[in-house]
Amino acid sequence: MKPSRLPLLQRREFLRRSAQLGLAGAAAPWAMNLAAIGEAAAADASGGYKALVCVFLYGGNDYGSTLLPADSAGHANLVTLRGGAGGGNLVVPRDQLTATTLTPRVALAGPGASGTQLAMAPELEPLKALFDAGQLGWLLNVGTLIQPTTKAQYANKSVPLPPKLFSHNDQQSVWQSSGAEGSTKGWGGAIGDLFLNANGTSTFTCINASSNAVFMSGQQAVQYQVSNSGAVPVNGIQNTLYGSTACAQALRSLITAPSSHWMEAEYSRVTARSINAEGMVKAALPATLPFSTPFDTAGSSLHRQLQMVARLIAGRSTLGAQRQVFFVSLGGFDNHDFLTAQHPLLLSQVGSGLASFQSALVELGVADRVTTFTASDFGRTLTSNGDGSDHGWGSHHLVMGGAVQGGRFWGEMPVLANNGQSDVGQGRLLPTTSVDQLAATLARWMGVSDTELATVVPNIANFSQRDLGFFAP
Repeated sequence: MKPSRLPLLQRREFLRRSAQLGLAGAAAPWAMNLAAIGEAAAADASGGYKALVCVFLYGGNDYGSTLLPADSAGHANLVTLRGGAGGGNLVVPRDQLTATTLTPRVALAGPGASGTQLAMAPELEPLKALFDAGQLGWLLNVGTLIQPTTKAQYANKSVPLPPKLFSHNDQQSVWQSSGAEGSTKGWGGAIGDLFLNANGTSTFTCINASSNAVFMSGQQAVQYQVSNSGAVPVNGIQNTLYGSTACAQALRSLITAPSSHWMEAEYSRVTARSINAEGMVKAALPATLPFSTPFDTAGSSLHRQLQMVARLIAGRSTLGAQRQVFFVSLGGFDNHDFLTAQHPLLLSQVGSGLASFQSALVELGVADRVTTFTASDFGRTLTSNGDGSDHGWGSHHLVMGGAVQGGRFWGEMPVLANNGQSDVGQGRLLPTTSVDQLAATLARWMGVSDTELATVVPNIANFSQRDLGFFAP
């Protein structure tokens, strides 16, 4: 290698890694959020504004306490599976499911469908009206898969399986990026890559209102992190430094000054972009809320994040956005213990938070322009460990929005049984729908073409169904 070429190659590697890793997160002392360093080829952004909102439930949500049988036989079976009528029982009493029992517009399908009637957990009652109105539906038994897999193939390991099943960190990563922990590109960021040119400022294509997540990182798209109050400023230049505006201005000049050193120059450039982006976010977020819908910002971190997303969507014109991907999250779902005490509190935040969010979108006139969906590490076991459930695989997740053809269940209802035909032991569901199919369906709604889907979810070629039917044709 010629010495004269080394700086150029180093600079290219720096650019690549900074695009993938983001260099700094919102929690860093100087909190410099980075914009996308390059632009990608645009996908079809015609038809007006659209956004996806991923609500990630960290820890592995217990599907048996979220969407459960309400019919007499099905509920009794669940009680038996989860510990009987004694102290180990994890099941919501049947008489508490009346208000959340769902009547779908399309008949339930799958091997466990016969005679089954499903109800949401009582804490999700705020979402019942959205289901009834056809603006929310449930995707059944979805999980990480590389290709369609039967129980025999799983047992014989005759097909490729997701890496490190039942591991929190790895399955969070596989859900978000199709790869194990260490992946640097998620499918939310991959969608963002295709729409960078569609937005007036590519910085605001992928916005994370929670913690850092690989879901939001693309090849070129970099997640812009915000706090519950808005943009995260560079503290030393926000107002005064040591009581002096001159000191603050001097600091700003120092950290944005050009340099002859390629790394310093690049760092100064993205720092300046971060400062400019902060100003744009401030301008897009007026002090008065643009909607009257209340959020429980005092008691719920999820409410605070969703309110911020709604405010940013309200300011989309100021931010120059046509296509956006947002990420919010709630932790605490690893309920090996205290499931019956802790899980309802978490679902209460989910139910009330999503209902408020959808109401705010209605006020903003963009309810049919934003699609929200839940995700989690994995489902959990149906069998009880005494006070909770353990790591599983497939689970049930909701999809919500004005464009959603809801009031129904997509996918297949599994047979609920320990080591039955639908699970791999202890009620760990073997997924019948892949995360890739979920991602492909949402990406197509955003405007990603069939030929571009492989750049979003690389395993989609292994599945014959690429559209799960969430949206009208």
